[in-house]
Amino acid sequence: MHRRNFLKTGSLASLTLSTLVVASCKQPSAEKKADAATDNNKDDLFELSEATITGLQQKMQAKQYTSRSITELYLKRIDEIDKNGPKLNSVIELNKDALNMADAMDKERSQGKVRGPLHGIPVLIKDNINTADNMHTTAGSLALGDNFAKQDAFIVHKLREAGAVLLGKTNLSEWANFRSTRSTSAWSSRGGQTKCPYILDRNPSGSSAGSGSAVAANLCTVAIGTETNGSIVSPASVNGLVGIKPTVGLWSRTGIIPISKTQDTAGPMTRTVKDAAIFLGVLAGIDAQDSYTLSSKGKAVADYTKFLDVNGLQGKRLGVEKSALDDKSGMAALLQDALKTLKSKGAIIIEIELNKELKEIGRSEFDVLLYEFKDGLNQYLNNANSKIKTLADVIAFNKQNEAKAMPFFKQEILEQAQAKGDLKSKEYLDAVKKTSEGTQQVIDKILTDNKLDAIIGPTNGPAVCIDLVNGDYDNGFSFSGPAAMAGYPHITVPMGLLHGLPIGLSFFSTAYKEGDIITLGYAYEQASKKRVVPTFKVDLLG
Repeated sequence: MHRRNFLKTGSLASLTLSTLVVASCKQPSAEKKADAATDNNKDDLFELSEATITGLQQKMQAKQYTSRSITELYLKRIDEIDKNGPKLNSVIELNKDALNMADAMDKERSQGKVRGPLHGIPVLIKDNINTADNMHTTAGSLALGDNFAKQDAFIVHKLREAGAVLLGKTNLSEWANFRSTRSTSAWSSRGGQTKCPYILDRNPSGSSAGSGSAVAANLCTVAIGTETNGSIVSPASVNGLVGIKPTVGLWSRTGIIPISKTQDTAGPMTRTVKDAAIFLGVLAGIDAQDSYTLSSKGKAVADYTKFLDVNGLQGKRLGVEKSALDDKSGMAALLQDALKTLKSKGAIIIEIELNKELKEIGRSEFDVLLYEFKDGLNQYLNNANSKIKTLADVIAFNKQNEAKAMPFFKQEILEQAQAKGDLKSKEYLDAVKKTSEGTQQVIDKILTDNKLDAIIGPTNGPAVCIDLVNGDYDNGFSFSGPAAMAGYPHITVPMGLLHGLPIGLSFFSTAYKEGDIITLGYAYEQASKKRVVPTFKVDLLG
């Protein structure tokens, strides 16, 4: 959950722009600047820098690498970059079985068996996704420090079937950033604070902060994030990545610690659109335990790479959010440059005003999330392998262990959720209808009336400073709300840098149009080439 999206006046209030302040968070010492200068060269020396799924498969086929050697290189990289050096703190736990998994995939390959494009590829997974192994599943909370899942999440089972190597789990904003109105994204009581690899005193955004930071810093090939509203696309944008939030129902949520049954989904976080397209198809599928996946029957695609078309923008009509063009911080200049690129490849740009249509609807979202979080979390905890069995237990644990569990901010959102009734409450039923159906109707009408193929705009503003005292502050813009509330697919692709901080360009459309937005995102990516490798600067001035 991207907390700033629903605070104060609701998700869509953040679509109105304010002037962004991109200032240095702090003044580093000369010693820290010297350390950072040394660390800045690490990516030049890392032989798997910017490696792709396809590239690694080719190298394994040519016997230049094995899955084991690739996994060893990433484990060494994590030790050098994540735990030492810049200390990104993006990986909350490593998988003790990772090398054994890699060896097993190498043995299969030597026998002529290759399961598919993920065979032998190391993957990092957000720590709110069950893995039935030696790793915990905690949502970053000390309260679930004893939780070893009994069964894999559905998507983890599919990962294992595909031959992927589970490298470890990533840190996240605790409870997917659904704990406090004063929280700091990318912080959890179990994992601490994760940093942005572009500028280390910046926040990598949440809640899939660890996944975003790790992929950006080349600690893995690809990673999985989860999103309720912004938690994939925001950290992807802030960390210079491609992120796809699928249609709710394309990927199963079984075995994922929930916030919202109407909005939650996992999705890929990668450095290229092609890798995201590969990953998306492998993990899609109908799950009998998640009724929402039934809607994907006949609509899911096993291989989304067939939608990769460098000429995919030709003749496409794209609606750009008008308010984003009025920004004075420099973000509008990046958007204008992106629009020029889109037009040069044959796209037709039409200005729209989605924020006006959705501002009031966005105010209902928070109520929906409070009700659904309580209901979903209680169901998850009731079957979890932990002594914590209810949301009330979580709240009590945090109070009893306040010094460690709540040293910087408290748990007002958990308490507000606990005070709600069940999902038969009129307040909930009215709010969910207004949020989900209302948003879908507005988006679909804008798409239809303007004959649009997709809606576009900046994904969000640049990374904010890490501030554990005051919590997150507004970075001026967010465009995750519409697709999130509607349950519609959303892709973000790097659009450029503002003062050294990445900003993404969003494309979203109606349900199960993943193929269409992948085509648009890929064509833009290939025409613009805006992905920049991070250099671990200490601060904006360093």
